[in-house]
Amino acid sequence: MTRRALVLAVAAGCTATVVLTACSSGSGSSGHRSAAPTPSSPAPRSFSATVDNPWFPLPPGRTLVYSGVKDGAKTTEYLTATRETQKITGIPCRVVEDRVYTGRTLHEATRDYYAQDAAGNVWYFGEDTAELDAHGNMLSTEGTWRAGRDGARPGVFLPAHPVPGAGGQQEYYPGQAEDRFQVLDLTSRVSVPYKTFTGALRTKEWTPLEPGVVDNKYYVKGIGTVKEITVKGGPFEENVLTAVRG
Repeated sequence: MTRRALVLAVAAGCTATVVLTACSSGSGSSGHRSAAPTPSSPAPRSFSATVDNPWFPLPPGRTLVYSGVKDGAKTTEYLTATRETQKITGIPCRVVEDRVYTGRTLHEATRDYYAQDAAGNVWYFGEDTAELDAHGNMLSTEGTWRAGRDGARPGVFLPAHPVPGAGGQQEYYPGQAEDRFQVLDLTSRVSVPYKTFTGALRTKEWTPLEPGVVDNKYYVKGIGTVKEITVKGGPFEENVLTAVRG
């Protein structure tokens, strides 16, 4: 398999280098080795909580609404970019609240932390997540992590200029959070309840913590994620955009 390193200079004065690798791709391929090493800790002065990467914008106050299937149950998800920021390893991050309901019951509540570097790459700095029972009692916080704690490091969630074949590690907390991605194309057509789009960015995503399971994600400029679906392995999960609020 032929590979080529793609090095994105993050910003002048920034100590981090984002390393992405490119290789032949396909939604059914086993090219999981394409993920790059986790990047080094970035310099706080080169980052902002303002995330305006066109493929994954997080304008404060906007909520994306999704319907889906998870663990065999129908779900509704509300993804809200709040006006709140929080510093992680000295870097200001946008707080995104993620609420997943089964019926009228809140099943998962998560706070995600994103920042953008001067080059436009979106970084992921961690999440506080909780799984709840039907009465609102906490069942688990599995998957919670923050950069700088217990060896956890941030990753590039989405590059400023996606290139087919490029990939990287989105998060790194050994044994808990090890998601990776690879860009498949920027020309996909995708239909969701909200709208039909052309020219969507399609990625392959996986984690070594769930061997054999592969998802595809579709991103649309100006909106962000519009669809996520399991394409290999299981259990089957799907999430599609139904509304944009704010």
